[in-house]
Amino acid sequence: MTGAVKLPLAALLGLLAAAPAAAEPLAHREVLPNGIVLLVAERPAIPLVAVRVLVRGGATLDPPDRAGLANLTGALLTRGTAKRAGPELDAAIEFVGGSLEAGAGRDDLTAALRVLKKDLTLGLDLLVEVVLTPTFPQAELERKVAEIQAAIKRSDEDPGALAGRGLARLIFPNHPYGVPVEGTRETVGRLTRDDVVHFHAAHVRPDAAIIAVVGAVTRDEARREIVARFGAWRRPSSPPARVPEATPGPRPREEAIVRDLTQSTIVLGRQAVRQAHPDYFPLQVASYILGGGSASRLYSRVREEGGLAYTVYSYVSPQRLGAAFIVSAQTRTAEVARVKTMLREELARMIREPVTAAELSLAKSYLIGSFPLRLDTSGKVADFVTAVEQLGLGLDYPERYKARIAAVTAADVQRVAARYFDPDSFNRVVVGKAP
Repeated sequence: MTGAVKLPLAALLGLLAAAPAAAEPLAHREVLPNGIVLLVAERPAIPLVAVRVLVRGGATLDPPDRAGLANLTGALLTRGTAKRAGPELDAAIEFVGGSLEAGAGRDDLTAALRVLKKDLTLGLDLLVEVVLTPTFPQAELERKVAEIQAAIKRSDEDPGALAGRGLARLIFPNHPYGVPVEGTRETVGRLTRDDVVHFHAAHVRPDAAIIAVVGAVTRDEARREIVARFGAWRRPSSPPARVPEATPGPRPREEAIVRDLTQSTIVLGRQAVRQAHPDYFPLQVASYILGGGSASRLYSRVREEGGLAYTVYSYVSPQRLGAAFIVSAQTRTAEVARVKTMLREELARMIREPVTAAELSLAKSYLIGSFPLRLDTSGKVADFVTAVEQLGLGLDYPERYKARIAAVTAADVQRVAARYFDPDSFNRVVVGKAP
């Protein structure tokens, strides 16, 4: 089937916390003459091939008055090409039991293919069509705009979505990361076919592209097939568009979003650090101890002992141009003040009291041990190697990740807690009834 796919931040994080234990390279890497980075991972045991085409050109490149443009462009890639209408694309890939999807996130546009090895030629022919020659039919655009606007309207009643959008605005007030990927009903309603055509022409280019081929295919075979289809894609003379990295905003703020709900959603957040920063690995361990699972401090205090929260957790959210550290809980409206106090107290306790040897060991074991469990399909491997390349982490990142997590000490955790866990440094959003 064809359709829209995104690489959500949570999924990306999950993939970056997951890698095979083997020390062999994740994939073969080379840069083609037109600038495409080609990654090939041979997985001969299963007769499937997964291919990803990622282009650095997501919602961060939306013009300020055209929020949602990258999202709409990605959603329309599979809805018609120079050779086939959208239904013909659907029928062709469904006939062989494969999938062909496309979509956009904050930092990129992605097209994803999965086919049996015997159908790879057909799959790649369809893939190159949707990436290089989409036609963006007006009727399909109008239908997709209506779908996106309806989805945004539904999300206005979703407390999690409302809280996430509100917190992003506060954490990244002067950066595209503070703007919803899908835009607003108003901005999406203003988008035209010309906007989409121009966005695709400006940002979908070989020197901003990563192609990953994973599965029952040899390195030489994959290279031959990709070069045959994407080798003539010409690199523009001008450089790709650049978006600045996120910088710390002004003083933390609090926002209340009033909705007539039986429970309230509380989210706290602040800017943090990405994988290249030396604090990143201790911060991952600290976050897991604070709110990473059913043995975490927040879960034990707020849910088990207090019986006050339906969900409570924390996580680090690195992206290409910035990162955030998030703490969240859902509780009865009458308990909002009490839960907010508990969240503050547990953040402060991470600074004040060293973590125990048992907490440290459990967190490190989970983060290291979950690696191979999350790379059990060719599609996940393709997503992983593409993300590693996109974020500039290097194909040896899995081994470095495990070594760096294993080296984290209790003192490291307390040091990063002192730097990133100050309760007064967090922006706050509460969605629910007015107190």
